[in-house]
Amino acid sequence: MPAVSKGDGMRGLAVFISDIRNCKSKEAEIKRINKELANIRSKFKGDKALDGYSKKKYVCKLLFIFLLGHDIDFGHMEAVNLLSSNKYTEKQIGYLFISVLVNSNSELIRLINNAIKNDLSSRNPTFMGLALHCIANVGSREMAEAFAGEIPRILVAGDTMDGVKQSAALCLLRLYRTSPDLVLTNEWTSRVVHLLNDQHLGVVTAATSLITSLAQKNPEEFKTSVSLAVSRLSRIVTSAATDLQDYTYYFVPAPWLSVKLLRLLQCYPPPEDPAVRGRLTECLETILNKAQEPPKSKKVQHSNAKNAVLFEAISLIIYHDSEPNLLVRACNQLGQFLQHRETNLRYLALESMCTLASSEFSHEAVKTHIETVINALKTERDVSVRQRAVDLLYAMCDRSNAQQIVAEMLSYLETADYSIREEIVLKVAILAEKYAVDYTWYVDTILNLIRIAGDYVSEEVWYRVIQIVINRDDVQGYAAKTVFEALQAPACHENLVKVGGYILGEFGNLIAGDPRSSPLIQFNLLHSKFHLCSVPTRALLLSAYIKFINLFPEIKPTIQDVLRSDSQLRNADVELQQRAVEYLRLSSIASNDILATVLEEMPPFPERESSILAKLKKKKGPSTVIDLEDTKKEKSNSDLNGITEHAPVSTSQQLIVEDQVTYAVRQRPLSLLVPTPSSSHCLYSGTSHLAAALPVFQSTPSPSADLLGLGASSGSSSTAKAAPSAGNLLVDVFADASLPVAAVASEAEDHFSRLICKNNGVLFENQLLQIGVKSEFRQNLGRMFIFFGNKMSSQFQNFTSTVICSDELSASLNVQSKPAEDTVDGGAQVQQVVNVECVQEFTDHPLLNIQFRYGGAFQNVSVKLPITLNKFFQPTEMSSQDFFQRWKQLSSPNQEVQKIFEAKNPMDTDITKARLIGFGPAVLDNVDPNPSNYVAAGIIQTKSRQVGCLLRLEPNEQAQMYRLTIRTSREDVSQSLCDLLSEQF
Repeated sequence: MPAVSKGDGMRGLAVFISDIRNCKSKEAEIKRINKELANIRSKFKGDKALDGYSKKKYVCKLLFIFLLGHDIDFGHMEAVNLLSSNKYTEKQIGYLFISVLVNSNSELIRLINNAIKNDLSSRNPTFMGLALHCIANVGSREMAEAFAGEIPRILVAGDTMDGVKQSAALCLLRLYRTSPDLVLTNEWTSRVVHLLNDQHLGVVTAATSLITSLAQKNPEEFKTSVSLAVSRLSRIVTSAATDLQDYTYYFVPAPWLSVKLLRLLQCYPPPEDPAVRGRLTECLETILNKAQEPPKSKKVQHSNAKNAVLFEAISLIIYHDSEPNLLVRACNQLGQFLQHRETNLRYLALESMCTLASSEFSHEAVKTHIETVINALKTERDVSVRQRAVDLLYAMCDRSNAQQIVAEMLSYLETADYSIREEIVLKVAILAEKYAVDYTWYVDTILNLIRIAGDYVSEEVWYRVIQIVINRDDVQGYAAKTVFEALQAPACHENLVKVGGYILGEFGNLIAGDPRSSPLIQFNLLHSKFHLCSVPTRALLLSAYIKFINLFPEIKPTIQDVLRSDSQLRNADVELQQRAVEYLRLSSIASNDILATVLEEMPPFPERESSILAKLKKKKGPSTVIDLEDTKKEKSNSDLNGITEHAPVSTSQQLIVEDQVTYAVRQRPLSLLVPTPSSSHCLYSGTSHLAAALPVFQSTPSPSADLLGLGASSGSSSTAKAAPSAGNLLVDVFADASLPVAAVASEAEDHFSRLICKNNGVLFENQLLQIGVKSEFRQNLGRMFIFFGNKMSSQFQNFTSTVICSDELSASLNVQSKPAEDTVDGGAQVQQVVNVECVQEFTDHPLLNIQFRYGGAFQNVSVKLPITLNKFFQPTEMSSQDFFQRWKQLSSPNQEVQKIFEAKNPMDTDITKARLIGFGPAVLDNVDPNPSNYVAAGIIQTKSRQVGCLLRLEPNEQAQMYRLTIRTSREDVSQSLCDLLSEQF
């Protein structure tokens, strides 16, 4: 770029800027600016034509005035005129003014575009650079429409100078980010990819940024960039500082390019070519080795550049999650940073180790740093670093260290920053529940949690402890005794009073034999807290009092006196008044048998997803929690959660597959008058309380005891239908082997059709076995985790699981599976991994054949695996014009399949849209003229070809019918997709 000579200096501009700086007040500045604006306006409107220098000077003054915060409403045309100048400085000021002041909707855009086209075609590298910079700075859709086809040609042209190539690549990246639909990549994909081999590293750096963004949306088109990126990275990593002297930053060769290449490689799975994969592994090992070398400079820039490359390499290692040696080395390297004097490094190390803790290869290596992390939690000054330490402790927790980690978190909670206390409370509650082998420890932990941070204990936490205590006979007496002792403290948090009221109301009789906790003492202890509590807590205590009348008839008069008092019967709060009146009347007229029926102990709560875990997902973001939990090597076998699936969800929100064991429950008859409320907040409802002496905190029951945590229910209708038999489906895996088979589900259930639009869920379930799947698909590749859960208490022997494909299917689908373990202990589960590659379109489904011996009898089960053609969909966004243009192109009879069918389920808009999204394509809003219709677009990715797919779903609510139309370039694909999707509605 040419330098500006002294002759190009603008003395008038310098004087004006000096005058502005010398103004003593804001009023003086405005006065001087208005004077100058008037002068400039008169010059522009004068009869005498201005030369290029004068235009440049006045336009520059307007630009300066705008940057001071004043509006400029003229001078735009003069700036546009400067673009036609052949002088660099004049053209530069014109482009600068346009980049800053011209609105993307300006009427001058057409004139500006013409000037830019002239500069781009001039082949003058300086002028081309200015034009490209202007396009990138404005970045409007009009400019994208005008130049999206021209810029790629400049980028890949052989005679384009290196500096212009850099500008063109970054300009194209800007247009792609603002208008991705206008940047068509098919024509020049291969030539852009080969820019990674360019001799000029500046061009390679700019091209890498462009390719990374393009590959994130169209990975298959830019797949060839992987080998070139690995090759270029290898040359950089193995080069000496002198080899890349112009691009060496404080003894680190091309750090920015290295980071960009590593990020590009994170768009793809590990390379399939052994040579490329080996070369990439060598690069990563070299980067890790260099991190161990003594620093070549003491300056912070050297360490920053070196560590930037290192952390990006570690991110790639974690993303691939396929090299145990590299994962362990990365963990050890991060462990060295945990005690580094620089805060940023400690933060990044903790954050990266959180992700490493989720890998089965590096989980144990992460655990070796537990003492260092605990020390950081106690001594770190920066609150953000302490928060990452909490996250890492949560991620590395398993059965072997759960009690230590929970104790440390509780200890830290007393002095923790207020901003992170609620999150710590949720994590402590989750870990205590998940890894509680001894439930007396769990009760102690939660009560201690309430004592330390009661204000931050949400309703979900104390709801959950109530559910667990009610569902476990062995802990009820201990819980009653512990909560009674806790309530004797002079100052109790209100959440502790809630827990105490509920537990003593249910199980106070278990400790009433001790004179120190007699019925009257229990009642007086609870009532002493009554007047210090809020209205909802008082309402709960009144429910506990009426429970006491059933448990302890001897204190009935005392309780009735309390209910009869004016403070209750004439309470200003209608909720408390109603409870007092109804409970008093119930205790006066009902016989002991009726009281025993109405006020019997609460039945066990149905199993479902822990509301605490759901709250943490909502607070931290679903991907954060799931990533830490999804692939842990060792998971708790005492998790009480059973997860119920609802409508299809996105990949980042998929449910967690965990090793779970359902807990022993008492078989109590349901109360004749106690319904199961539909809301977790029914405790505070104002309806009649004769029907809800102590409310249930759980929502609609789950249809089965879900060993895998996947849930068989997919919607409210199925849940309601299965609810009456929920009590018979709970499995006590701690019981003797003589447990009758009738205690579990009596019918086998195959949920193949439900998993067409979902990647996670229960595939099959009978009285012995539950099979769950968790799968992920990308392009034409997929991986499926199959979980086999033994629902009985005895061992499955000679267990084999085989994936079977027909000869025709084998030609279209490559399926490789790792064998599962040959024994499955009672109440446990084993896992099998299946890798899938879609070679070409297919209509059949693989079969999963399971054989094992149980109780001396041979068992054989065959189920269809939910590996269907739609799993290889890539969603595609399209405008209305593009959609119907493509729709018309696919109008031949052999490209369209249409089906009219009756709706099997209620025609709910949200559910229909969710199922279409779960099916794979992108649902396009505001495309169909009829807003009731649904249109979607996607591409079926196979190894041999890509098949574009457009679909249209037209519901008729009056007739309760659907018309589904699918158009693709191949008839068999259209028919297969139509058959699969029509079954979902």
